[in-house]
Amino acid sequence: MRLGVLDVGSNTVHLLVVDAHPGARPLPAHSHKAELRLAQLLDDEGAIGPEGVDRLITVVHEALQAAEDKGVEDLLPFATSAVREARNADDVLARVRDETGVELAVLSGAEEARLTFLAVRRWFGWSAGKLLVLDIGGGSLEVAYGIDEEPDTAVSLPLGAGRLTAGRLPGDPPDPDDVRALRRHVRTEIARTVGEFSRFGAPDHVVATSKTFRQLARIAGAARSAEGLYVQRELKRASLEAWVPRLGAMTAAERAELPGVSEGRASQLLAGALVAEAAMDLFHVESLEICPWALREGVILRRLDHMDQT
Repeated sequence: MRLGVLDVGSNTVHLLVVDAHPGARPLPAHSHKAELRLAQLLDDEGAIGPEGVDRLITVVHEALQAAEDKGVEDLLPFATSAVREARNADDVLARVRDETGVELAVLSGAEEARLTFLAVRRWFGWSAGKLLVLDIGGGSLEVAYGIDEEPDTAVSLPLGAGRLTAGRLPGDPPDPDDVRALRRHVRTEIARTVGEFSRFGAPDHVVATSKTFRQLARIAGAARSAEGLYVQRELKRASLEAWVPRLGAMTAAERAELPGVSEGRASQLLAGALVAEAAMDLFHVESLEICPWALREGVILRRLDHMDQT
């Protein structure tokens, strides 16, 4: 069947269309995305304002049209941290439902981490052993660890690249004092969770997903996306540590000139790099591998698993 996943994230609204059936690898058929930056549209009270909701509804309508055009049989719509944490989340969800007919399922941070972990496990297989999975989104950082398809432990922290940029790095380029303050904040937040993971022992394989990690790996020398999904891409902590001060000295426009960095994500790259560097350091990760599958694929795989059981 042709499935569509509608991901209302903190940075983008992304429709991924795949051809899939239980027991087979989902084959991408179409991708439709719009940058919305919900994480940066919150007002001082933490609500998504009327303009942001109007834009969200417009983008959802466009995604529905794209899904219809591509013959999607089953649509799986969900929202993540920006909607989840908005003060007016219930009102936003109701307006989307009333005006588009789409009932957005709001994933918890732990669900995001578990579904991303499932996708990574399926991509690498059982031979990867104990996995530590890191994912930096626009609104949150997810960390999960385990040896099965369900992680032994998973956490979600409010350390997304978009959220941190909007709330803590107002300058372009950012003020060095703001960068140092953000670095301290990020490390304090992550350090609180390390003990929860260390009791399970060292992972056999460390994996990262998300656009942030892919861009960081690319500027550090990893293969271009045009070279295909199956090319191994790594990010070494030493390379990342060398890039962080360079990114801090650049404007967003200068970062957008770096290989693999999109103009829309350039402003967030420094915050994402600080989170990635802190996570790799505090979890004692010298090198990690980039996985092309993440949350959307996890949602698809879970749906296929349920189909297989009925």
